[in-house]
Amino acid sequence: MLLGLDTASETIRLALVAGERCWTRTIPAERGRSHSVVMLPALDRLVAEAGLRKADLAGVVCCVGPGGFTGLRTGVATAEGLALTGARTWGFSSFALWAEALRLAGQPGPFGILLDGQRGEAFLQRWQGGRPGQALRAPMVDLEAALAGEPWFAPASFAARLETLPGRLCLEDEAAAAEAALASLTLSLSREAPEAPLVPFYLRETDAEAKFPEASAHLPEAHRLGLPR
Repeated sequence: MLLGLDTASETIRLALVAGERCWTRTIPAERGRSHSVVMLPALDRLVAEAGLRKADLAGVVCCVGPGGFTGLRTGVATAEGLALTGARTWGFSSFALWAEALRLAGQPGPFGILLDGQRGEAFLQRWQGGRPGQALRAPMVDLEAALAGEPWFAPASFAARLETLPGRLCLEDEAAAAEAALASLTLSLSREAPEAPLVPFYLRETDAEAKFPEASAHLPEAHRLGLPR
């Protein structure tokens, strides 16, 4: 049994893959309830629904970002905790999830994936033929130039703020597409060499690091901004 886990956004996504069978679950954000409170009970229910046991878990494929700091750390910490029981771990980016969803929908690229970078910025990564380019941050006002005429996709919650940007790609059922992409990545990445430890992919400093840069000056870039993916 393999577990796919995505907690990088307000929505939690889970996928269990066992042989040719797959079970998925999307848990919307709940006001006043953190990912750490909601996720594990939801996972227990999904395992029971599948008729499996946690003891059957062989590996965890986890989204490492970019995304919300708290939710992202919850997912990575959960994967690392399960690794202590002997489960192997693999990481994928938030960009890769949506690129896989578009591929499954028949969009090979080229296209750009846009994510909310907060502070008037967006995170951007171009994809073509299943291969990612360099991920970067860009002011939202500069996105049209950064995309250079290529079509783009953003999750609906962020795309609503980009109405004047031409070339938007849409998924007919975004929630179902994300679940299918998570299951697909869970299966495909499990055929590759495991990744341990998982390193969060932040693409920006935390608020604390931005306000007190001297306090984090000793940290390697991989710990502050994440490894490039």
